[in-house]
Amino acid sequence: MRVVIVTESFPPDVNGVAHCALQTARHLVDRGHLPLVVAPATAPGTKVDALEAPCPVVRVPSLPLPGYPQVRVALPSRRLAAALTEHRADVVHLASPFVLGVRGMAAAARLGIPAVAVYQTDLAGYARTYMGAGEAAAWRRIRSVHAAADRTLAPSSAAVHDLEAHGVPRVRLWPRGVDTVRFRPDHRDEALRRELAPNGELIVGYVGRLAPEKQVELLAGACGLDGVRVVVVGDGPSRAHLTEALPGAVFLGRRTGDELARIFASLDLFVHTGPFETFCQTVQEAMASGVPVVAPAAGGPLDLVAHRRTGLLVPPRDAVVVQEAVGTLAADPALRTAYGAAGRAMVEGRTWAAVGDQLIAHYDDVLAARRTAVAA
Repeated sequence: MRVVIVTESFPPDVNGVAHCALQTARHLVDRGHLPLVVAPATAPGTKVDALEAPCPVVRVPSLPLPGYPQVRVALPSRRLAAALTEHRADVVHLASPFVLGVRGMAAAARLGIPAVAVYQTDLAGYARTYMGAGEAAAWRRIRSVHAAADRTLAPSSAAVHDLEAHGVPRVRLWPRGVDTVRFRPDHRDEALRRELAPNGELIVGYVGRLAPEKQVELLAGACGLDGVRVVVVGDGPSRAHLTEALPGAVFLGRRTGDELARIFASLDLFVHTGPFETFCQTVQEAMASGVPVVAPAAGGPLDLVAHRRTGLLVPPRDAVVVQEAVGTLAADPALRTAYGAAGRAMVEGRTWAAVGDQLIAHYDDVLAARRTAVAA
């Protein structure tokens, strides 16, 4: 099968869309398929490791998003349609279609190529966060984009419900995998723990973008707990604000690969604070690392965290309950151990190979439906 993955982000970018697109391309290659990736060009001077990509990558000219230069927005270009034609695509995979993906959808329609759209970003939630309004307009855009796809794949039950409630047709559930070999409990590093918490504090970690929608400032109460050290991994436009809002926290910046896995496994507790997650991959990575989780009872974490079995789900946007949840688990080492072990057991079957095969089955369904429609 010849697949063109049109993605709004791709490594060296570090985010959920980029990571999922990379894992999808790798799995397609592993199964003998022929993927091609189309993605925005990186910022000038960015080091790109060509060996990291498992297949050819076509880069489309791009500009930085105003106010958030880490995000690149693709400019109009003939390269996209040319890539679909030259690759002789059987199916187009649209990863979180927003700008480049919308053009990919239009090109696929002109060329008569089936399209599968993967919903990954809560644009409506972002509209509320950044503009204080515009949620209805965001849903109109989401609906118009995804209604043109042969199938939309949503990463969680909550996302499926939201899409269907707003009139998006042909929605199916497709979760995300986790690398259970890279992320595992035996990467726990006592030397790193002593470096992060020299007085033996309980290490509470957050991993992800530092941006307003992530609401990382909700960890301020945890910073005030005796015997607790908050460690923040990631970067973004909110970093300067958060260094003031989280007194005593350790900021490690962006970390990836095996280094990130070592940090995850060295935590005592993982806390995610953002209420707009359509999935929340870092929760799965914490669980794979044997670390108990505190997360908002909203969006993707509702599918991932078994309340009072692998961690605690708390009301979103409430700093007090975050502090209370951290305090509860900080005071009970046996409970943390039990939650961590249960979390690891829960994700062991959620490999990228398993969910990648599910994705290929979705492609097959879409292609079969197209053939039936043409025959009719």
